[in-house]
Formats: sequence, C-alpha cells, structure tokens
Amino acid sequence: MEQKPQKMQKEWNPLTPEEEHIIVHKGTERPFSGKYYNHKEKGLYVCRRCNAALYKSESKFDSGCGWPSFDDEIPKAVNRVPDADGRRTEILCANCNAHLGHVFLGEGFTAKNTRHCVNSISMSFIPLEKAYFAAGCFWGVEYYFAKAKGVMETTVGYMGGEKENPTYQEVCSHNTGHAEALEVVFNPALVSYKELARLFFEIHDFTQVDRQGPDIGDQYRTEIFYTSEEQKKTAEEIISLLSAKGYKVATKLTKASVFWKAEDYHQDYYEKKGSSPYCHARKKIFD
Repeated sequence: MEQKPQKMQKEWNPLTPEEEHIIVHKGTERPFSGKYYNHKEKGLYVCRRCNAALYKSESKFDSGCGWPSFDDEIPKAVNRVPDADGRRTEILCANCNAHLGHVFLGEGFTAKNTRHCVNSISMSFIPLEKAYFAAGCFWGVEYYFAKAKGVMETTVGYMGGEKENPTYQEVCSHNTGHAEALEVVFNPALVSYKELARLFFEIHDFTQVDRQGPDIGDQYRTEIFYTSEEQKKTAEEIISLLSAKGYKVATKLTKASVFWKAEDYHQDYYEKKGSSPYCHARKKIFD
C-alpha cells in the first residue's frame, strides 16, 4: 500500500496516559465503554493523535461487539498489518501509525463483509456541515469546490423544483423547476461557510439570469440554497457587499429542500475526463 508522508511527531496531539496505552502501546479499551460505541451523529472520525481523517459516519454500523464498527475506511487512511498474536489483522492510522484496533472479514454484518473494530479512544469526531449552491453547469461548479480547503465531499444533483427523482433530461426540459446544484460537505473547523459562499460568487457570473455563459435555461440559474438562518444571513451580507461594489446580483436565496443526486456519469465529471471547465473560471473579487 502506498504510504503517505507522516507528520512530524511535534505536530501530534498530546496524549493522556490512557490514550498512550492504547494508541502507542496497542492496548484495548473495555467493550461498551467507549464514547463512540453508540454514537450516531453525522460527521467524520479522525485520528486522535494526528487528526487524519479515518472513517465517515455513513460507514459506521452496530455490530454488537462493544466497540465502534465500520465497514469501510476513507481511501488510503488505514493500513493493515499482521497482529503480534499471529491470528488477527491490526489496523493503523496510515498517517502516524497510531493503533486503531483490528479488522475482520467474512462475518456478514454488511454487504461489504468487513468490520473495522476500533477503539473509541483512538479517534476524535468532527461534525460536518452541508451547503448547496447552483451556479450554472454543475460540472464546473464541482470542479472548483472539490479542490477547496476543508471540503470533504461534493455531489452534483438537482434542487429547487417540484419534480421528485428528476432525470437530467427532465431538468433540461425546463418543466421541473430544478436547478443544477452542488451539495458540499465541509469541515467547519477548516473552512467557514462564508469562505465557501465567497468562492461560489468568484467562480461564476452572478449577474446573469437563467444562464451561465453559453448555457441557457432556468436550470443554470444562480442560487444559494441555505440550510440555516445563519447561512442565509451570511449570504445576504455578501450580496449586500457586492451590491455596494456596483454589481447587479441576480443570485436567489432559497431555503434548501430535497437534494436529488444526479446520475453517476455526472459525478466528478472533469476529474474523470481529465480536463477543465469551459464555462467557469475563478476571478478574485474579495479582498
């Protein structure tokens, strides 16, 4: 397995004696005692020692074993090595070699047939937030947001209309009311919603109505779908700032509704194609 460059030890978080017993000396916490055993909040589980991302909450399941269980890790986040007992497979943080626990295969708990049995004490939890933006063709919007600091995941889809489970062809017919939208899952400890909203305005022409460059139609409108009053207030403040600068802002602010994921061939389009957007480019407009 390809190894990531490890962080310098001086950058690691300080550990309590109990944490050091498990993370460094490969101990095991008592079953059913860990704080993440019954933890069901949506977010990201990271290494307690170095903060490297390890598991998404979507991969967590209840195996009844007494420790947090995951059926998948974040790609390249976890290394597997033969355990000293010669029978089990140990799992380690790929970034700092912190002991996490053990992995077991073939038990049939989930379709992935894998159980990462992890000590709660080896992890920290980061609640993640979501933001939704429409700024023209969602291929180009995703291209820029996927590269932004603190963004953990991006998904293109449809939002703002009435049609349930819309297809791309239906959205392009202008009869659904949906915009091509992007769902952004981000770590608020690394990037603020304000920073993401500013990026949104910098990657498209927010003065155009129902179009973006050569793409014309209501599905290409500029719109922010806010998930909280705090997000709405932040967007309103940025729009007021842009208006004061002389821009005629066409961006709509709408409370987020159901987000419908687009077809698989639309996801990570430019990454798969190995090219850059034709209708989006970043232009710095904020100090």
